Amino acid sequence: MLETEVVVSAPPHIRHGLTTERIMQLVVIALIPAALAGVGFFGWHALAIIISSVFSALLTEVLILKLMKRPVTIKDGSAAVTGLLLALIIPPTVPLWIPVVGSAFAIALGKQVFGGLGYNPFNPALIGRAFLVASWPSLMTKWRWPLNSLAWIGDRADAVSGATALGLLRDGIKGIPYKQLLIGNISGSLGETSALALLLGAIFLLIYKIIDWRIPAGYLGTVVIMALLMGEEPLFHLLAGGLILGAFFMATDYVTTPVTTKGRLIFGIGCGFLTMLIRKYGGFPEGVCYSILLMNITTPLLDRWTVPKKFGEVKTNG
Repeated sequence: MLETEVVVSAPPHIRHGLTTERIMQLVVIALIPAALAGVGFFGWHALAIIISSVFSALLTEVLILKLMKRPVTIKDGSAAVTGLLLALIIPPTVPLWIPVVGSAFAIALGKQVFGGLGYNPFNPALIGRAFLVASWPSLMTKWRWPLNSLAWIGDRADAVSGATALGLLRDGIKGIPYKQLLIGNISGSLGETSALALLLGAIFLLIYKIIDWRIPAGYLGTVVIMALLMGEEPLFHLLAGGLILGAFFMATDYVTTPVTTKGRLIFGIGCGFLTMLIRKYGGFPEGVCYSILLMNITTPLLDRWTVPKKFGEVKTNG
């Protein structure tokens, strides 16, 4: 008889110490610089939006789980991350009921209706934003520039005070200093304006290996190539709008993106291609939200088409 039992179990046999709760905690930490930048540029109302959005997401998740008589699992942090992300991708001018309704919709119809975390086919925060844009377009397209941020525009300040950087480009107004785009002293959604703050969070996630580099690399690289082909300034498109936030924090969502390495790269390329098409030819000057949602649809197919070859597998002759 063997002194130790041989236990036969299903793979994986080597497990990583990271739990869902820990991953969500690290994502929240990575988003703190962008959230602080948003509050710094747009004031205390921005902080109220963040708090309202997160609280609504948590409350909605608890209520739905209790109604369905399922274990309450808000400790995993996924609802809080959804609420925080939604707050960062809406204008800092919206009334507080907008993030409350948006987060409730994101959790209820973007996540729990499909069975909860791990089963939702679309990014819940982006579903919430798409719902808000479709329902209250005037509120979701009302922008405000931070104080003392329009000095570069001179006597054209009145013409640009209600538009984002991408909106100005669509209207033919150029000349926004890249320094403002990098720091975030511009008009835009609450947490997307500061490219520097978002890049700090992205580097943090990459160092801790929370996200795969292939999706953001394919996303940003495709945007650069498309911008060059379209005669646009690549650096402007990289820094403006929600591209960095989307590439590193939205398109890398574990549940709604491919699991294969090739699939992730193709997913990123598709997001970049669609983003630039919408920015150049679409009805909205920004295309990050809808490009990621459209690519979420392709995730099952990409996983099926990019299954890696089995070890030792060879093609049969004939």
